[in-house]
Amino acid sequence: MYSQRFSFLRELCSKSSGEDTRINTVWRITKIAAWTSLVLGGTFIASQVYSLRDAFRHRTNAVNNENRPSSYIYPTTSLPADTQECRKDITKVEDGESFAKMPSIPFPNPQVSNNILSSWLPWVPSPLARPKVHQRPDDPWRFLKAAQSEHRATRMEGVEKLASIKHWGDSDYRAVAQALDNRTLVGLARSHDLDSRFFLPPPSPPKTGGLLEDELRSLLSSLPRDGIDKCTLHFTSKAMQHGRAAFAEDRGGLWCFGGNGLSFAQSLSNVPEEKVLSFCLQALVKHSKVPSHCSDIVRLGGLQLLQRAYRSRNHSAQKILRNIVRVIGNLAVHEHLHRQIIQAGWVTVLASLMKSDHISLVTHAARALANLDRDTCSPEKYQDGVYLFHPQDRSREPIRADIVFVHGLLGGAIKTWRQQDSADDHPEMENPDGAHVHPEEGEEEYTECWPKSWLAKDCPNLRILSVEYDTHLSDWQPICPVEQEKRSLANRSREILEKLKAAGVGTRPIIWVTHSMGGLLVKKMLTDSLQDSSFGDLADNTKGILFYSTPHFGSSLAAYSTQVRYLLFPSVEVRELSHDNATLKKLHEDFTVFVDKKSVDILTLAETVPTNIAQGTTIKTLIVPLKSANPGFGEFHQVDVNHLNVCKPENKGSILYELTLQFIQRNIPKSTLAEKLERGLDEIMDNEYIWRHMQL
Repeated sequence: MYSQRFSFLRELCSKSSGEDTRINTVWRITKIAAWTSLVLGGTFIASQVYSLRDAFRHRTNAVNNENRPSSYIYPTTSLPADTQECRKDITKVEDGESFAKMPSIPFPNPQVSNNILSSWLPWVPSPLARPKVHQRPDDPWRFLKAAQSEHRATRMEGVEKLASIKHWGDSDYRAVAQALDNRTLVGLARSHDLDSRFFLPPPSPPKTGGLLEDELRSLLSSLPRDGIDKCTLHFTSKAMQHGRAAFAEDRGGLWCFGGNGLSFAQSLSNVPEEKVLSFCLQALVKHSKVPSHCSDIVRLGGLQLLQRAYRSRNHSAQKILRNIVRVIGNLAVHEHLHRQIIQAGWVTVLASLMKSDHISLVTHAARALANLDRDTCSPEKYQDGVYLFHPQDRSREPIRADIVFVHGLLGGAIKTWRQQDSADDHPEMENPDGAHVHPEEGEEEYTECWPKSWLAKDCPNLRILSVEYDTHLSDWQPICPVEQEKRSLANRSREILEKLKAAGVGTRPIIWVTHSMGGLLVKKMLTDSLQDSSFGDLADNTKGILFYSTPHFGSSLAAYSTQVRYLLFPSVEVRELSHDNATLKKLHEDFTVFVDKKSVDILTLAETVPTNIAQGTTIKTLIVPLKSANPGFGEFHQVDVNHLNVCKPENKGSILYELTLQFIQRNIPKSTLAEKLERGLDEIMDNEYIWRHMQL
């Protein structure tokens, strides 16, 4: 058709040369119109084909809802590049359902066509421009990419975004769980109120066919015996030599300090399996404190054996579960073992224990996870006996000070700091499964650890730590009878100082909260830190010390034990508490110099009610008389409670808690304007980087 029109125009041109100018104009217009029609027509056809390609999609609802296999993988690196490219194809449409593209078809590149068309006819709109794809605002892969960033602030933001998602389907959680790297997995485990679907079930331990206790003994026998202390050898021998025919371990001690009275004879009958397993785990706890043994425990399959032990016990076996998680926490101190711990499935177990109703399990799990989390807890490492009460989850709240709780004779990192029990004379009364007796209905909710439940809410910008160490009233049957010299104040002071330094105590202001003999231990640590420059930061940063009935000049309990020494055989700790002890006098003189030199704030709360010191009797005594409880400086208050309850407030409105809270709050340093500006500038810079990174 075009050729006929061109022939007709040529004939007209030959008839009249005077009409050349007009014909040339018509010819140019016709040529432009023809090419324009050709280009626009081709462009329209290509645009329609490309639009048809974009619209040709199929729904994946059926794929998402199908039954998936129950086996999982544990990737330790980032996803392959081809997998990440596939995820870029996930889009969102207006109805909120996800779609997946069909396999790509070799269509012409629309961007090239756009560039050519724009160069020819700049005023023509670009019909081949690809419509903008709207990304899901909760796209899991975008958050996961941020969580795996090399920039720490971006990683933290990515983990926080992942943890905040509560409405994904099972397939989304399952896909992300399989794609998590070790660092992100630990970060999620330390996030508050996390969906458990982020965690894959731990791999099944290998089936060997042998008894668990025999395999634990085999593990213990394979560990080195050279270079370990006497207590570790004692517990190992006890586990190896005794079995089901071993003596049950007795829990002797005076009622007022948590025991069951004087030691009693144990039968020679077979011991339950729980006791046998407990022997082996106690020995393994001791070995896990030796750095050189931790690698051997992992190499010899200790992580898998502990998984077997954990699965074989329900949550009523509190002592066994605590020792299992305690070993994991000790192994997690060593960063080179983190990969094996995570691959053995322990992060899933620890995350589940963080939701336990038993505060002791939560505390041990929190310590292990903090040791695994090098993004927010580095370089702090929580060794055995140092427990983190707050913050147990990742938090944006800046830490202004450290509060360190130190218990006294026969106390504990948790039980000493519980709320006052309903039975004043028998505060240590427990159920057979180890759970404390709770108040009757209608009373306020009972807390087993008021620093964690109350203080953490009233002072969220604190790091709250608690120290635990073994003590005994009598040498009848101590936990480790072969090293009595290690239980002196001098030896304990050095050991706890090193643990607190590893936990980062001394890098910020410190407030000490002590009960009974714990106050003497803190006094010894602080005076020792003045003599040792490696611990000087602890002395320099100490801002306040709270003493709950600390026997600065001795205790009547020591005098009572001396009177019946042939029956009780008072321990090293008790003998050091005798009245007019020269060591205590020298310690108090050195401590007085320390307080004056460092201008430390002191608060003392003293008991005024006698304490029942033996179950089933009416024998009562004032464990720490007022004269011994008063250090001679600082703020001093007498409280109408006995020695045990002087550190256990009845409720948040009690005078004990109000005085404690006021003392802590007045010793927390306030943020300076420069610090606020610096922190705000850092947040602005981090947020800008995060925003840019999250848009990629």
